[in-house]
Amino acid sequence: MRHFLSLKDFNKEEILALIHHAKILKQKPEKLLIDKTLAMIFEKNSTRTRMAFELAITELGGKALFLSANDLQLSRAEPLKDTARVIGSMVDFVMFRVNRHASLEEFAKYSKAPVINALSDLYHPTQILGDLLTMQEYQKEGKIAFVGDSNNMCNSWLIAASILGYELSIALPKNYHIRPEILEFAKENAKKSGAKITLTNDKFEAIKDKEVVITDTWISMGEEEQKERKIKDFEGFIIDKDAMSVAKKDAILLHCLPAYRGYEVSEELFELHSEVIFEEARNRLFVVKALLCFLEREK
Repeated sequence: MRHFLSLKDFNKEEILALIHHAKILKQKPEKLLIDKTLAMIFEKNSTRTRMAFELAITELGGKALFLSANDLQLSRAEPLKDTARVIGSMVDFVMFRVNRHASLEEFAKYSKAPVINALSDLYHPTQILGDLLTMQEYQKEGKIAFVGDSNNMCNSWLIAASILGYELSIALPKNYHIRPEILEFAKENAKKSGAKITLTNDKFEAIKDKEVVITDTWISMGEEEQKERKIKDFEGFIIDKDAMSVAKKDAILLHCLPAYRGYEVSEELFELHSEVIFEEARNRLFVVKALLCFLEREK
């Protein structure tokens, strides 16, 4: 049985095969998981993730169970491993959107069903799968800039680029750093794949000649009390027309949403690239379908 807690759980061939299957399912839907059940546990609120997972299992012929953490015995201090034993023995898949990645790892340790990371503080792997599908559809191969915080999106792109052999430039404010173990994983895998990874504090340097520019909110869920400090730290990191002008002429902008105009991206640039951004959001549905099918085969 395989879990999907981060992109480190898949190799290059598996990632590419999954994206290929997602493209097929987007063109020709099939009911491949009839009567299978997916438990969806949310510690954090969601729009796109809930829509993608619930529609994915339903359109594949299965059923979804929405479980707010506040409605479970977890809210009354039941041990997470006991919740995992119960839920993981009754369903075919578990999707968990958590505050702490350690909770996801503990749940997977005791679950008899495959567990999928639908977002944690360290990683957001299903979003990256959606981004990869979008890049293929817009014929972008692998020259990428990420501008923003050293957060779960940044970490996940580091892992993906290092496995797939992409060129990735990351622009972070001064005094913002990537966790050493994630950076070390990326460096080691880049040696094998030929990936080129650079870090900078200059957004223009990161974006120059790239075909895909990615940004994300500066204030993640649970960090609202840090808003004023972060806005000051990220001064000058907005992706606007000036920043995008140094990318390739036909470069696309990706954003995992929700987008806060005037902070990480300008209103003008967001609307200019809105078609690709909302197709990126829609593509989460198809990569989740492919992921569920993959995990079913790997049982």
